[in-house]
Amino acid sequence: MWFQNEDFWRTVRPILFRQRRWEMATDDVSNIISLLKLKPGSKILDLCCGVGRHALEFARRGYVVTGVDATATYIREARRRAKRAGLEISFFKQDMRRFRRTNMFDVVINLFTSFGYFRTQRADIQVATHMFTALRKGGFFVIELMGKEVLARIYRPRDWYELPGMMIMEERTPSKDWSTLENRWIIVKGNKKKEFRFKLRFYSAVELCTLLKQAGFRKTDVYGDLAGAQYDSKAMRLIVVART
Repeated sequence: MWFQNEDFWRTVRPILFRQRRWEMATDDVSNIISLLKLKPGSKILDLCCGVGRHALEFARRGYVVTGVDATATYIREARRRAKRAGLEISFFKQDMRRFRRTNMFDVVINLFTSFGYFRTQRADIQVATHMFTALRKGGFFVIELMGKEVLARIYRPRDWYELPGMMIMEERTPSKDWSTLENRWIIVKGNKKKEFRFKLRFYSAVELCTLLKQAGFRKTDVYGDLAGAQYDSKAMRLIVVART
């Protein structure tokens, strides 16, 4: 499966985690704390934590944080950053389908379109069900991704752009029923070229809320950003907050 390809994640790291993205994480965490009215010392699970942008920021503010990611390169970097910052964070290298806990967390976050990686929707429901079990009563599951409504509005079949030392070309092809998006990325660094293909399952607001209720969550709220804006024709992201 594409998401198990360590070379892919190493290659795209400069694209995914630019300095601006680190700066955005500070605001993201502030907004989540405000949106959920989080109590100090709450236990947070950062599911698909990457290199630890949000996990580190939550820990700096006194929250008890666990981070999970399937990419060994990212988990090693997250651990190094936590150690340098003097922060105690439990990081686990594990496929999110396999990570299971019971009644342990107050909040689970899954940010930056880290949901919908698998071949079947059944696997997405499995992940959501495990997160329901991992949360305490009254806990929150926060998912942030590119909603189907947003994608349909801004869809472009291809783009190319440059970052320091590399050029990136992207092609995107939705399935006929718009349930998945086939992606082709070509990355050129100097005289070397790498090509990657990957497919994401994406959801409308109502589809994601329905899935989360199938997983056991009793209530879902929909927003257009982590600050709690309305999910409307101006929204660029889909945020669903599900509650146990």
